Amino acid sequence: MKKIRVFIVDDSAIVRKIFSEELSKFPDIEIVGTAPDPFVARDKIVKLKPDVITLDVEMPRMDGLTFLKKLMRYYPLPVIIVSALTQKGGEMTLEAIENGAVEVIGKPGGSYTVGDMSAQLAEKIRAASRVKMTRKASDEMVVSERPEPIKALAKTSNKVIAIGASTGGTEALKTVLTKMPPNSPGILVVQHMPAKFTTAFAERLNGICQITVKEALNNDSVSPGTALIAPGNYHMILRRSGARYYVEVKDGPMVYHQRPSVDVLFKSTAKSAGSNSIGAILTGMGADGAQGLLEMKQAGAKTIAQDERSCIVFGMPKEAIKLGAADKVVPLIHVAEEIVGMV
Repeated sequence: MKKIRVFIVDDSAIVRKIFSEELSKFPDIEIVGTAPDPFVARDKIVKLKPDVITLDVEMPRMDGLTFLKKLMRYYPLPVIIVSALTQKGGEMTLEAIENGAVEVIGKPGGSYTVGDMSAQLAEKIRAASRVKMTRKASDEMVVSERPEPIKALAKTSNKVIAIGASTGGTEALKTVLTKMPPNSPGILVVQHMPAKFTTAFAERLNGICQITVKEALNNDSVSPGTALIAPGNYHMILRRSGARYYVEVKDGPMVYHQRPSVDVLFKSTAKSAGSNSIGAILTGMGADGAQGLLEMKQAGAKTIAQDERSCIVFGMPKEAIKLGAADKVVPLIHVAEEIVGMV
């Protein structure tokens, strides 16, 4: 078995030790080196040639964001951002993703244990190792060709739109949600992201979208022109009471090592909205959401999967397509149009 070679950059000796010990337990992962700051990391990375780097964003001498920009320019590698579970950490992490980082994970703390972290980090390392960093130029070309946002639907609808994503999903969701018309049906989103980070993610999207985007609170109504983002470390479930749709935000066991889980959202949408819903599964590793999308389709929903060429990691959509869960398979830049067409 070819092991994934991982390099850890973090100013905390304790974090470097914990990450090294925990990740070494996985037979497909090898820690090839560590560094306390970007200056030490720079030369080691060139010498050791890792497949994936984990990078702390808040460090002395040179912060992780500055180092990331230099790395992406001169020596692009898949980078997983490791950040404290704070609002500031969330904002810096989003900026890091916009500058080329492919994944994000929070440092352990509170109810988020080392055990939770190690299983999730191993999954993220596997996903990151599959990312083709050379795609960046072509992605920028695709973005520049992006059509204008859809202005408005001819009439509003009481349908519910459910969208799930993981690796590469923050940028993919930006592409989809910025095109959704201001009177689009209520949208529910699960993006695999740690607690606190989803707050900053929702706020950033809200500033650039025609629709309102907010982090979901328990009992929030699903309303036209609004997208609810599942908060990190909580599942989001669609419920129905009479004509009203609302969400339940709750704790619960991880599904496919994820909380929030796309499957949890999709299965509840199949049950509560059935043929009155539309499901879309975007870029990400693993199988989370595939079975749920199939259940949505079986309940009468219209379903979409992002195509392989436009995915950062063609995992979740691939599994959904294999199950026959997708009515349509389309490039990312056409997902919003397909959703609106289905509405």
